[in-house]
Amino acid sequence: MSSTHRKYRRTVRTGLALALPVVALAACGSGGGADAAAEAGSGKGTISVWAHQGQKNEASALQNAVKSFNSSQGDIKVDLKLIPEADYTKTITATDASKLPDVMEFDGPTMANFVYNKKLAPIDTHVSTETMDNATDASKAQGEVGGKHYGLGMFDSGLGIYGNKKLLDAAGVKYPTSLSDDWTAAEFTAALGALKAKDADGKTLDLQETGGYANEWGTYGFAPVVWSAGGSLLKNGKAEGALDTPAVISAMKTFQSWKTYVDPNTDGNAFAKGRVALSWVGHWMYPAYSEALGDDLVVLPLPDFGNGPKTGQGSWAWGIGADSKNAKAAGTFLDTLLNDANITAMTTANGAVPATKTALGKSELYKQGGPLQLYADQLAKPCGDKDITKSCVAVTRPVTAGYPLVTSKFSEALNSIYGGADPESALRKAARAIDQDFSDNAGYKIP
Repeated sequence: MSSTHRKYRRTVRTGLALALPVVALAACGSGGGADAAAEAGSGKGTISVWAHQGQKNEASALQNAVKSFNSSQGDIKVDLKLIPEADYTKTITATDASKLPDVMEFDGPTMANFVYNKKLAPIDTHVSTETMDNATDASKAQGEVGGKHYGLGMFDSGLGIYGNKKLLDAAGVKYPTSLSDDWTAAEFTAALGALKAKDADGKTLDLQETGGYANEWGTYGFAPVVWSAGGSLLKNGKAEGALDTPAVISAMKTFQSWKTYVDPNTDGNAFAKGRVALSWVGHWMYPAYSEALGDDLVVLPLPDFGNGPKTGQGSWAWGIGADSKNAKAAGTFLDTLLNDANITAMTTANGAVPATKTALGKSELYKQGGPLQLYADQLAKPCGDKDITKSCVAVTRPVTAGYPLVTSKFSEALNSIYGGADPESALRKAARAIDQDFSDNAGYKIP
């Protein structure tokens, strides 16, 4: 596996955005009460900031942003603490709110749980209107709960299918060129069959299966199948009747049928080396894939199961600790951290999708006409986590304090389905378990 490939695999497995692995977060007994609100304070002095220590280039970009901020003015000093990525979410979970920093980074899907447990404060009155207005709608959707915003990201994420034009053309396969020209699930399956006929071992697809699917990659990567089939992981606080509908069951049977076409990709290079023609993954693989394929690389939307093509979205975000005594200074720092210069430096370092409108519009990769325009087009049609219609594309994973249980049960079901289990039984079992947990915890209601 090349160093470039390893670097971008780390970005997705952590920051999915791609802060993919979500630690199971206990819903503490203190959760669900009145909303926590940080004190504004003087707007001056030293503020503490925690962040995950991911890949080296990301850490350097953040350290440079802090250094620049500290040297640009004399009123506020940022004291940055980097915590190893594998320990980061566990550290926040185990730390009492009174011991948390003024500003902290968090994995997007964990936000509602931290709000529920009074570890995050709303940021609406502490960051500038300009900062909030410049955030992409998808980024704001990830950070909103109960009509308030608790976080904004520097970058976002998205899924698609990378195609090898040379192999597709050789098999006579016509492929989409935009969101409005997407494959149906049946057309995608037919394409796999046509490619198989021209492939020595019959393996034509990469689904990033090496780590299995009983993890956050399972949810992030394949919940779009559920959403595209008109279902949802959770609807009005319930999984039954949303996750286990006939349309979702049928879609999962189709997903299951693809296994015969899948290269196990144990070396991580199935697509880059031309063993398969299609790879179902995200933006983070573009550097390695474009280097390997050059002009033969094409970027396609995920297939449509009836409710339009869908993609996951969301990544690391920044918020203000609920017990901060200097939220005004924290907001000033966030205004700077989320400016175009710092976001461009960070997304250059990690290849992710800029999470502000202006930085996204100027990105060589994601701007109109850029090689990854598809990802920007998808994020420009956000669904949030509730109103998943045919016209929207980028879906936020359920914003609920019970998300760790939701993702655990769904990904377990997905993994068993891929392994041959009956989709209907697996989905209904997952839905019942989710609903029982929500019932036991009064729906994880956040004021």
